[in-house]
Amino acid sequence: MIPVQVFGGPTALIEYGGLRLLTDPTFDPPGDYPTPGTPLTKTAPSKITPAELGPIDAVLLSHDQHPDNLDHSGRALLDDVPLTLTTRSGAARLGGNAQAIAPWEQVKLERPGGGTVTVTGAPAMHGPGEPSEARAVEAVMGEVIGFVLTADDLPTVYVSGDNASLELVAQVAERFGPVDTAVLFAGAPRRPAFGGALLVLDSAQAAEAAKILGARRVVPAHCDSWAHFTEGRDDVVRAFTAAGLADRLDLG
Repeated sequence: MIPVQVFGGPTALIEYGGLRLLTDPTFDPPGDYPTPGTPLTKTAPSKITPAELGPIDAVLLSHDQHPDNLDHSGRALLDDVPLTLTTRSGAARLGGNAQAIAPWEQVKLERPGGGTVTVTGAPAMHGPGEPSEARAVEAVMGEVIGFVLTADDLPTVYVSGDNASLELVAQVAERFGPVDTAVLFAGAPRRPAFGGALLVLDSAQAAEAAKILGARRVVPAHCDSWAHFTEGRDDVVRAFTAAGLADRLDLG
């Protein structure tokens, strides 16, 4: 089994092929973050500090423009990581070790014992609608990217990032399914910019995404620690139980 630890919000450590890969680093204490419109409020601390993480080989950053995906301490951590893979616009803003990865683009990472891990950019849309509406959504919310991890001798791992489109999940499934492990960002966040519509999957949609992907195992993330997340881990469990998929959940 591929080790995955979720530390709160969207932050998870994936150990894959001898590499330690961190998603969307958020380690700041609870508090308010000014943003256009309503401030975002962090309600719980991370389960770990950056100092306790140990070495990280790469960060898989779904996007940089929102503090619930990259906060102040997360930004500081990027300086100590050899590589950050993120969106094209995010890489331009972050500079340094940040490298853009577009949907379906592949980046090879060297494994400590030889061989490579392939990281493929997975399409994602951070707001309501379907891919035909992506430009309108990106104009408000900005770009976002997901990731697929593959290697010759390892099972496939999908990291959704802040994605609200099941149609895009189906595109990932067409190319890579069935996947072994899906790290699905959920939490049903809602913001006034889209009239309270979903910006990321809700719990029922996460269960549907698991079906679409044929995922043997689902690790839910992005479903705690922020006030604008309208659903939590208990909602994820209820939705997967209702869908007959409770045995696929790995809550860490």
